[in-house]
Amino acid sequence: MSDTASKGASPPGREDEVMVRCERVWKVFGAGAERVIAEHGASVSDETLARHELIAAVRDVSLSVNRGEIFVIMGLSGSGKSTLVRCMTGLIGLTLGRLLIDGTDLMNISTRDLVEVRRYKMGMVFQDFALLPHLTVLGNVVFPLKIQGVERGAREARAREMIELVGLSGRERYYPHELSGGQQQRVGIARSLTTEPEIWFLDEPFSALDPLIRHEMQDELQRLQGILRKTIVFITHDFDEAIKLADRIAIMNEGRVVQIGTPEEILTEPATGYVAEFVQDVDQGRVIKVHEVMTDQSPLPEDLALTDAIAQLGDAMGSFCCDADGRPSALLTASDGLRVRSVGSNDLQAALRTDFDRCGPDATLNELYAAAGRGLSIAVVDDDGKLVGNLDPR
Repeated sequence: MSDTASKGASPPGREDEVMVRCERVWKVFGAGAERVIAEHGASVSDETLARHELIAAVRDVSLSVNRGEIFVIMGLSGSGKSTLVRCMTGLIGLTLGRLLIDGTDLMNISTRDLVEVRRYKMGMVFQDFALLPHLTVLGNVVFPLKIQGVERGAREARAREMIELVGLSGRERYYPHELSGGQQQRVGIARSLTTEPEIWFLDEPFSALDPLIRHEMQDELQRLQGILRKTIVFITHDFDEAIKLADRIAIMNEGRVVQIGTPEEILTEPATGYVAEFVQDVDQGRVIKVHEVMTDQSPLPEDLALTDAIAQLGDAMGSFCCDADGRPSALLTASDGLRVRSVGSNDLQAALRTDFDRCGPDATLNELYAAAGRGLSIAVVDDDGKLVGNLDPR
């Protein structure tokens, strides 16, 4: 299924924005795979594959990864996600289809040119760290630049920058066995960044780590992305990890991509029963943003009579008044309005309160559970503090 056809998928972007493009990619393992696929085409049946003792690890995958985004490919063990990323990095060839990296078709370049693309355009981090045990932290991080022939002083200066970037300054002379798992993975990350890759491939880089260290490394990746703005393809089987990190997610099942979309789209609009089952236990409050559920609101004029203000509330729990700059200054709740009205007053000012909470439109719902527990409407404000919506605590 292509990303343009997937339910909830974001558009693939202009050609100049696309860093990775897969076009009907197949990877089939077994003797004579190319001949069988050529004979039967992309619609080859499972029965035909089984008869020829072939295994289709990746089936008819079309997707694109846009410049500067974190694109997460996820699925259970055996879904084809790691095979797909190895196709993307040129570690294994395709059986059928096209795979373009920043416009370069990996299937139509020489082995030498492929090595150059991988050496200068890609960075790769894998689950097993793959550090060289006889080299120090500095030696491991500097190694890719040494392979490139970069002069010693320049390569060590660059390596030290990357070591500092990942928070390992002072450990340049440590050996891998002297580091924790999280520190070893930081070395792997620093090493992959020394060549300043345009595309960063991470294949389950944190899955071997303890949960606490894993969360720390996820936070570290988000911090680095905020600084570097790399194009990242991230492989995981953990949906919680995917929704924390991803701009978009592709879910794979039995070699096929069954849905592509933002975390919110996949949670709220699962394209298949498989996806629905995959996400059924996820706390949607971690993903759904305030702007998706807030209501628009015109500010209440402060000179309005209380009776008219209550009528304007309708079924809403509350409504905001704003100052001259459009910033929320006071809140009228239905209960406060009725309380003041019950003693015979029609003064709106007597019913207004200022002890309300504010949030941004991109906050997640679970960030606001405590505020919502107060039972008051929450003012949704933009970066300038101006009112853009009303969040009902219910």
